[in-house]
Amino acid sequence: MFFAVFQDGEGCKSYIIANEACCAAAIIDPALDLVDRYLGEVNRQGLRVRYIIDTHTHADHFSGARALREVLHAPIVMHRFSPAPYVEMHVEDGHSLPLGDMRMRILHTPGHTRDSMCIHVEDRLFTGDTLLIGGTGRSDLPSGDPVQLHDSLFHKLLDLPDDTLVFPAHDYKGREGSTIGAERASNPRLAKTDQGEFVTLMNSLNLSAPTHLTEALRTNMSGGKTVRQLLAEAGAKVPFMAMDELLRRFELRANDFVILDVREKDAFATGHVPGAIHLPRGQLELRVNEVLPDPSVEVLTVCELGKISTLAAATLHELGFHRATALDGGMAAWREKGHPLEKAARA
Repeated sequence: MFFAVFQDGEGCKSYIIANEACCAAAIIDPALDLVDRYLGEVNRQGLRVRYIIDTHTHADHFSGARALREVLHAPIVMHRFSPAPYVEMHVEDGHSLPLGDMRMRILHTPGHTRDSMCIHVEDRLFTGDTLLIGGTGRSDLPSGDPVQLHDSLFHKLLDLPDDTLVFPAHDYKGREGSTIGAERASNPRLAKTDQGEFVTLMNSLNLSAPTHLTEALRTNMSGGKTVRQLLAEAGAKVPFMAMDELLRRFELRANDFVILDVREKDAFATGHVPGAIHLPRGQLELRVNEVLPDPSVEVLTVCELGKISTLAAATLHELGFHRATALDGGMAAWREKGHPLEKAARA
């Protein structure tokens, strides 16, 4: 068996497991930020990825499953209760996925989410967010249920042999893994064997919401794009202009150069690049013909931090303004460097 563990900076853990005899592999709980690392390891080991598996709908990070599928052309696997429209293979409790003569057995373990599942492969168990090292997954997020979590833990996972290796989808202390026996003996959440006591404990945790909760659920459930992906795609379509170059343009006073501030009205009035025209990003498509009647001009988009202006410049390219560019760093960096500001009268 080939086995590799990956961890990002936020405690999310993911795995590659493979049958070395035939090089068939699965990637479990991939994170979007680590896609290049998985691909590098797969290529280095000469593996053929047969499955890309998410153990549940993640609420705290962005799944890398779709990005991996584009390169590896392997099916994305989730439980049949997963709402994600991009899943090609839905599995259920008791199903198995072959890696040569190895079998990955599916255990449906709802509680953290309705679609949570664990994967049992020979001597190891990939527990997703159902069972963690020294803890369990929370049950207060969408589709979570502490009663179901109790049943999944005490009537399914803890029925496995004590020497079964446990590899969860999260660990915030850098631990590699545990065993069912070690968790049974020392995990404080598993000390509450009575269902009522366990449910009371889970309902009283009062945990803060994950940092990326709304965006992660939106993208992982719908197949939509993250804001970071949108910015990366926009940034690949447009060039950027340095502030020193903009200062040089002031001296040239070219007639075919337009500075377009895409911030909201109050931000523009507080202080903008001298000579800039105001057109909020939300009105860009509707008013661009009025504000920019000549599509042959060079348009420099400006916002506060350089992100909205990048999206605006990419939109202008799509609208036919092929000389659109974005100010590198935005108004925050412009002010920090002490460059000149012009103010507009407030209505």
